[in-house]
Amino acid sequence: MIVQANAIPYFYVLCSFIIMFASMFLIGKQRNKKIWKKLMSGTSSTSVELCDGNLKYPSIRFKEIVLATNNFSNSNKLGHGGFGNVYKGTLEDGTEIAVKRLRKGSGQGVLEFRNEVLLIAKLQHKNLVRLLSFCIHGDEKLLIYEYLPNKSLDAMLFDATRKSMLNWPIRFEIIKGVARGLLYLHQDSRLKIIHRDLKASNILLDAEISPKISDFGIARIFGVDQQQENTNRVVGTYGYMSPEYALNGVFSVKSDVYSFGVLLLEIVSGSKTSSVHLKADFPSIIASAWSLWKDGNTKDFVDSSIVGSCSPDETIRCIHIGLLCVQDSPNARPLVSSIVSFLENGDISLPPPKESVYFAENNNGNDGAAENTVNSANNMSITVVEGR
Repeated sequence: MIVQANAIPYFYVLCSFIIMFASMFLIGKQRNKKIWKKLMSGTSSTSVELCDGNLKYPSIRFKEIVLATNNFSNSNKLGHGGFGNVYKGTLEDGTEIAVKRLRKGSGQGVLEFRNEVLLIAKLQHKNLVRLLSFCIHGDEKLLIYEYLPNKSLDAMLFDATRKSMLNWPIRFEIIKGVARGLLYLHQDSRLKIIHRDLKASNILLDAEISPKISDFGIARIFGVDQQQENTNRVVGTYGYMSPEYALNGVFSVKSDVYSFGVLLLEIVSGSKTSSVHLKADFPSIIASAWSLWKDGNTKDFVDSSIVGSCSPDETIRCIHIGLLCVQDSPNARPLVSSIVSFLENGDISLPPPKESVYFAENNNGNDGAAENTVNSANNMSITVVEGR
């Protein structure tokens, strides 16, 4: 084969580019390995920046966080849970932050920490909480979030002195905002994310009482064409878990839809799904909603504090949507894209829901599954149910 002389320089230039890009790739790969080795071992003495393409979190030093939180004082504590404590902080420039401090010695928490940083770095939506930075210092691991002054939805919705702030128009906007955030996770983001722990305590409220989904410690990334996944270790919060997940460890976008349905019914009724004081002594909030909706008595399901100011058409429609979301069969539940359409367009007709048999017969999870619930002010912790 004869090679033209003027082709030789181009060959060397091409080789140089290949070598250069290969070197950049290997260096970047090694750097990421070092970052996560520090992250998992806790041996780093300084903060670490997360680099992922164009994503880069600014470093924040541990001593800055200590000063901002008044050395993690109890007066700055916003909540606590299995992961650790959450503190309010104020940086030197006046920026208010929320600091999630990993409990030392928590192996499970380390994995949640890593998972949350990796996932939330790739997610940007007005209805998702924003991660500002993270810090590793010795065995200290901290996540730094935007501070949301109204704390979590459950702290307002289930507090007799604060729930009056949540009139029906605000509640309806919260429902729609959570649905839009969930649609982004399932469909519109670069990744397909299954949250797996959607609940009132993981919905944070900003100054305008707009909702932001938080806590991605146990979330999972799905492939574009992936429909479901199985796990032998079920994590989440009982009462919000779909039957197929609680019993068989099978989860999918429809598992999140189920959790959203429970949350929707809580917002309308003002009652906790786990409450022992459910209306008319029904075994669950789902059974209560179904019976009253079926008999045309949905007004009795609506929170008494908003009955006078709510739109009956909207509350009836929301209860109907909630019942569609909590049907036993995942295939019967609507996708979040349909839920958003149902909520934003009252002219769309809704299919009739089927009664949820499982939770009508199993009150408060008395089906033999192990349960470990950690109570907290903002319920940042999770319930862990070992699959049978």
